[in-house]
Amino acid sequence: MKYIVSILIVVFFVSCKNDKSNTPEVTENSESETITAVSDSLIYPGEKHFKSIRQVTFGGDNAEAYWSFDDKQLVFQSNNKAWNVSCDQMFLMNANETFMDSVAPPMVSTGKGRTTCSYFLPDNKHIIYASTHLGGEACPDTPLRKNGKYIWPIYDTYDIFVADLEGNIVKQLTNEVGYDAEPTVSPKGDKIVFTSTRSGDLELYTMNIDGTDVKQITNELGYDGGAFFSPDGTKLIFRSSRPKTEEEIKAYKDLLAEGLVEPTEMELYICNADGSDLRQLTDLGNANWSPFFHPSGEKILFSSNFEADRGFPFNLYLIDLDGKNLERVTHGETFDAFPVFSNDGKYLAFSSNRNNGGGRDTNLFIAEWQD
Repeated sequence: MKYIVSILIVVFFVSCKNDKSNTPEVTENSESETITAVSDSLIYPGEKHFKSIRQVTFGGDNAEAYWSFDDKQLVFQSNNKAWNVSCDQMFLMNANETFMDSVAPPMVSTGKGRTTCSYFLPDNKHIIYASTHLGGEACPDTPLRKNGKYIWPIYDTYDIFVADLEGNIVKQLTNEVGYDAEPTVSPKGDKIVFTSTRSGDLELYTMNIDGTDVKQITNELGYDGGAFFSPDGTKLIFRSSRPKTEEEIKAYKDLLAEGLVEPTEMELYICNADGSDLRQLTDLGNANWSPFFHPSGEKILFSSNFEADRGFPFNLYLIDLDGKNLERVTHGETFDAFPVFSNDGKYLAFSSNRNNGGGRDTNLFIAEWQD
């Protein structure tokens, strides 16, 4: 899904070693106990769209960092054991902060169950996220393989909640039986798009910010998820695994009946916000996912391993809305994904294995973007 990073790291990068890069210069702030780390050495050769880059977490698996509407804060998920969590929970940080293992940011989820896919609401005082905590306080099991193939769990206990920045849940937006998760908010501040199994398949839905007026957006067999609105709120970009052959369809349905999906073959699709004019954007092979609109609204930035022979590396790519002018943006040897532009278009938050000492940690980075 947009998804649980710990799964992705195990799935795709068990034997990987990261590129060697210099440790960034670190300056401590005794009052806030935060650390600022800015280093152009974190930019790999060929990454011309990064004017500068800053690493903002240093341990565990950290991903899906989303900006507040005023670009002053980010909310993200992490399983950093040093922060006393057993599986993914939601954390809050100011955009100029950096957190080491010894300094935990404020947790804004319950600390129970597993969470995924947080996003700010327009008031900058509340977030939405999906959580399994109503189905049990313990972290649910995370199967990684079935019949020799990599899989993702689709927990039927996921529902979508609204919380304030103190971590208090103020509203439950979904209560259907089955999976409701992966919510993101339109830049216009009026709609939420999310993925649900309420129809029997993994489809996209939209609803108002208060959870009313739920509408189904997609209706073709396959896992439609990880959707984002265009800057003007008129379009949706998402990734999908669309089984075609009888064998693929049977395999997909059999896995889904067990609450599982296989994420290794995904392409990007684009449509209007009401689901009309749906079309396939990429036809690259392997896994193309975590798409996000360029601030111009005329390009898509996404993660892909289509150039990889062994499942990795994943790098970031730009592509026009007509599927032309594909451009590679990052040049790592392991994993770059979850790119999210700030609302003013000046910065890009993303997750990467770079500068992790050759281990499996996935950290958050903020790059100053230049076209």
